[in-house]
Amino acid sequence: MMSKKNKTVTSPKKPKKGKTPSGEGRQINRRDILRVARLVFEENEGRVLNYKQVCYAFGKTNMGQKRAIYQALVEMAETGEIEQVEPGRFIRGGARTARLEGRFDYRGGHPSFIPDDPELEPMPLSERALSTALHGDRVAVSFVKNRRGEYKRLQITDILERRPATYVGSLQLARGYAFFVTLNKELRQDVFIPEDKTLGATSRDKVLIRITGWDPKSKNPRGEVIDVLGQSGDNTTEMHAILAEFGLPYSYPEEVERAAEALSEAITEEELQHREDFRGVLTCTIDPKDAKDFDDALSFRQLPDGLYEVGVHIADVSHYVQPGSIIDDEAYKRATSVYLVDRTIPMLPERLSNFLCSLRPDEDKYAYSCIFQLDEGANLRSARIARTVIRSQRRFTYEEAQEIIDTGHGDHAEAILSLHRLAQQLRARRFGRGSIAFDRPEVRFELDETGKPIAVQIKESKPAHQLIEEFMLLANRTVAERIAEPGRRDITPAITVKGKPAFVYRIHEAPDEEKLRSLADFVHRFGYRLKTEGGAEAIAKSLNQLLTDIKGRPEEDMLTMLAIRSMAKARYTTAHIGHYGLGFASYTHFTSPIRRYPDLMVHRLLTRYLIEGKPSVDASSLEDQCDHASDMESLAATAERASIKYKQVEYMIPRLGEKFSGVITGLADWGIYVELEENKCEGLVPARDLSDDYYVYDETNFRLVGRHTGRTFSLGDKVEIVVAQADLARKQLDFALAEELEDKRSTVRRPARRY
Repeated sequence: MMSKKNKTVTSPKKPKKGKTPSGEGRQINRRDILRVARLVFEENEGRVLNYKQVCYAFGKTNMGQKRAIYQALVEMAETGEIEQVEPGRFIRGGARTARLEGRFDYRGGHPSFIPDDPELEPMPLSERALSTALHGDRVAVSFVKNRRGEYKRLQITDILERRPATYVGSLQLARGYAFFVTLNKELRQDVFIPEDKTLGATSRDKVLIRITGWDPKSKNPRGEVIDVLGQSGDNTTEMHAILAEFGLPYSYPEEVERAAEALSEAITEEELQHREDFRGVLTCTIDPKDAKDFDDALSFRQLPDGLYEVGVHIADVSHYVQPGSIIDDEAYKRATSVYLVDRTIPMLPERLSNFLCSLRPDEDKYAYSCIFQLDEGANLRSARIARTVIRSQRRFTYEEAQEIIDTGHGDHAEAILSLHRLAQQLRARRFGRGSIAFDRPEVRFELDETGKPIAVQIKESKPAHQLIEEFMLLANRTVAERIAEPGRRDITPAITVKGKPAFVYRIHEAPDEEKLRSLADFVHRFGYRLKTEGGAEAIAKSLNQLLTDIKGRPEEDMLTMLAIRSMAKARYTTAHIGHYGLGFASYTHFTSPIRRYPDLMVHRLLTRYLIEGKPSVDASSLEDQCDHASDMESLAATAERASIKYKQVEYMIPRLGEKFSGVITGLADWGIYVELEENKCEGLVPARDLSDDYYVYDETNFRLVGRHTGRTFSLGDKVEIVVAQADLARKQLDFALAEELEDKRSTVRRPARRY
């Protein structure tokens, strides 16, 4: 058997060296091709194979040889020896065995089949071929013959495994039953709900349902309501609906809460014997003013030899949350806290996140710490990782810390100013070594007591934020280096585990070359340059120069967004690849175990390798956990964006008809996306509303072009718009160009005056 990626194709044994006519650079005659191809299809009876899989049986082949093999397969199909189910794919065994397995995809209302075989491309499906499949189901498909006996169409023949999914929407009630309707395009039919499965929901409520079955003889699937979220339009209902839409929890199981309440808060003498005591060292937290979970603190003292000792102290969640416990199981399932506009959905129960583990002032707390010795130039002289007990003397908000940095006065000003100076030196050195300076402003809403947005604030990174950021980055990098580079003597303690043990890394891969070239071509139209060659550090420096050059320019937000989109997504893995965006060869997440499960995993692994000296954990199992954490992180980020979009639309409802200035941030056949300068809300100017011409999207040059007038709309252009519609249900804003409305008003014929 030969395995390639995740597929297995049985291939005949290759002839001994000197006996085979195949191989790169050698002629393959038709007789040999037919002989080997027949053996491949014979040993893979009933399987659809593409010509590349047949080529694999010949060893390494060049393009000329591949063409010869493909042509021979076509000839075999013409003689009826095998059948070509579609261009490039062949089968031996007939219609009953022409079967593939994979996943049904219905995102956006476009049905397709995603084969399990990674060598095969996704295949479109017609609506009549879907049977009772639902988005995400594992299915089997067969090729269906047309009247001429050719395989021309795929048909779903079996539902192999139903995807456990829930949907958010509302009910249309009738006597004795109801139908569930939703804006979710993954669901292609309304769902029939028996009256006794509605949980008493009304047509004004938002509900969460699950599919219970779909009889092939029925037009609609059947389902049941599993939760009534509340009345549509209510703030809590809508926030819970966003969470439920992405399969994220919006409440905590009572049994988990009870388990958390049973945990002891005592600081015991027995435990203190295994920890370094930092309770006498100046320690403080710096967080947002509304924060409740303080998971990191900084300690500071000047040493007699002129060095500075900076401790990065992280809540020791691993002391309280034991592997396999009910709290741990729930935390793993969630994998992350979720931050919506008006609330936090914590990974851990409130007793842990806000009390036991929160590094609150004037309370003794267990911590996992990185303690650094730095010189005047912020050069790292030594680092050690230790379990500690700390006592924070002061809780600063970012605003308070920033005031000390600006004025030089305030509580513990000398320590704050020293930490600020060291952080800025670390920051400058980081960017000098290739870290990329992405700094997009964040949107924050001021809400009234009912949760309605009354103001929008644009939050920007200030030196107080950078102070915390730089020391957290230093701690994360140091922890990763301790495991990835066990020979380092400037980081203690040493690893006693043989080899390089499996570990959780936070990686960010280099950008795709094609995307980078596209970005370089595009920014060139604005008069900027971007290197695409010369190594990672040179490209990063060029990208930083671009971000500096566009600062304050009209195209800044749009080009920054495009640059971010050209980057790969950061993720968790056991592979030691490094972090391109930060310019670090080793990096992990260590500093937020209250809100991120991978950080808790890192704490446990540190204890296992540095303190207990146990052998490495199983890498494959750890990788599965990393994949789960990455997936949940992505879901949480999507839910956060959805909540921001909802509040943006809600904020703009009272502003219908008002004029705003904006920048074009996106273009498509269906219209122009505009981001408002004042509040960063984004909406669409539909192409159908551009009445002066018929506009065509020029994808190469990122612009809409009028077919008759030649007028263009390009990315980065400034426009004046009027808010035309605000659809809360779809989280969608529609804009109209102000000039269009003015033109229409000026052409309205006024009635003649009567005297």
